[in-house]
Amino acid sequence: MTIVLASRNRKKIAELKAILQSSFANIEILSLDDVGFFEEIEENGTTFEENARIKALAASRSGYIGIGDDSGLTVDALGGAPGIYSARYASHYGGLEDHCDEANNRFLLARLKGVPKERRTGAFVCSIACVFPDGRECVVRGEAKGLILEEYRGGGGFGYDPLFFYEPLQKTFAELDAKEKNQISHRAKAIAALAEQLKTMIDSSKED
Repeated sequence: MTIVLASRNRKKIAELKAILQSSFANIEILSLDDVGFFEEIEENGTTFEENARIKALAASRSGYIGIGDDSGLTVDALGGAPGIYSARYASHYGGLEDHCDEANNRFLLARLKGVPKERRTGAFVCSIACVFPDGRECVVRGEAKGLILEEYRGGGGFGYDPLFFYEPLQKTFAELDAKEKNQISHRAKAIAALAEQLKTMIDSSKED
């Protein structure tokens, strides 16, 4: 089975392959570059699911199964922000030129200044869409719930990981090792759900 992931990120491809290989013996996961897709995909959806589907549809034009994902942080006290704008939170909402991880984190902390611990709830969200060349498709979602701290903890991870406290393990995402994170992260949950959907869709193809 060959899948084209709508990404050029080798780490993301390796992560997807590692989890799906436990369910599918012969699986090949290619990047957009591998199939000669060099266009920029315009993510103009209003939800994680819509953006993931836009990417998956583009990847499926290669003639293989297309998979796209979109992920980010949602904070309850901010009405779900930064949401689909997580990667550019400081520039989209704050009007700042810089939207690197540090700028985004500083802007998030400023927006949450004075908000008590019990209201600093949020979730990392990952939506993954899958589109078959014949038009069949599915969308799955994974979430990891946590609290937004008032200061950084941990030196690992990226993005909002140093501020995202996962209560069951009493650690921020930046304090988790790769094994721990791959067991409980929003992306790991979404990929596991995707594996189940792929099995169902492939089995139905065999029956047809």
